[in-house]
Amino acid sequence: MAEVLPVFVLPSEHRPGQVNSTDGIPVIDLKGWHWEAAESPQDRSYRESIVRQIGDAAQEWGFFQIVNHGVSQRVLDEVESSAREFFDLDLEEKRKVTRTADNAMGYFDMELTKNVRDWKEVYDYLACERAEIDPKQVFTNKWPSNPPEFRDACKNYSAAMEALAFKVLELVVESLGAPAKALNEHFVGGSTRVRLNFYRKCPSPDLVLGVSRHKDGCALTLLAQDEVGGLQVKSKRNDQWVQVKARRDAFAVNIGDLIQVWSNGKYQSIEHRVVVNSTRDRFSCPVFFSPTYATNAAPLPDLVNENHPAKYKPVNWAEYYKMRRDGNFKNLGKPNVQIDNWAIDH
Repeated sequence: MAEVLPVFVLPSEHRPGQVNSTDGIPVIDLKGWHWEAAESPQDRSYRESIVRQIGDAAQEWGFFQIVNHGVSQRVLDEVESSAREFFDLDLEEKRKVTRTADNAMGYFDMELTKNVRDWKEVYDYLACERAEIDPKQVFTNKWPSNPPEFRDACKNYSAAMEALAFKVLELVVESLGAPAKALNEHFVGGSTRVRLNFYRKCPSPDLVLGVSRHKDGCALTLLAQDEVGGLQVKSKRNDQWVQVKARRDAFAVNIGDLIQVWSNGKYQSIEHRVVVNSTRDRFSCPVFFSPTYATNAAPLPDLVNENHPAKYKPVNWAEYYKMRRDGNFKNLGKPNVQIDNWAIDH
């Protein structure tokens, strides 16, 4: 059996090991929920139940899964099929749309997490076609010519997922005791990024990770994955890794760093990672729901008072994203920046 290159091999203390076989991650059923105003007593009661479940899951786990979410299975199948065709192309063909230090969109197979190369290939694109991170740096989508249906499949997926993300955001914000739409304006014309992940089967899965332990810098991540599985979450209860059950009918949702700030620390962005295996390739498709780059995230006013002072300084999203991304693109010789760097000492 072939050996993996040293650049992929993790220090022994961070290699995958035994995990809990049952995940315990809450599954929240959205079936029958009317996303518009809940007018009847039954609608209001059902919304309150969903909000309560999301709040409990966000506080206890930082992760939950949603089913009966309203996104068409056809949309999911088409983006997965197109992505698999793309990743099966020759490397030379895929690298025609390689991302660069100036433009973070496109194909890449040398991403680092915690300064170690991940066992994966990715393709990133914006839900919008263009995003200006600052006057000197503009991100634009790089669409491959093959497969021909790739662009349409990706755009259909991002449109459906961004609509769902707004709804989930409102439920999360409402669970904090703030007005449901308190953050919506920051996400209109935002910088939401979609990623297609492809994890090839690995000859030594005990030495590498598809993605090393990390937290997501965005507001919320919504993840579709195939039946192979591999996502693991670090439990807040005992710091043990827990396997998230792979469900084709569900999206895994996790709290990102910006929600941690907006919630004034009530909800935490939790470490997670991806393991690989020696027998099957794996596909996943996360949506990193993110505000405009001009956004300055700070604890919501409804959550701050004399007895509960702000725990975080304002975080400029463009600045934070650039600092996080630089560490993914190349080894900077120092630990990746974390949201705790913006914490206020009281």
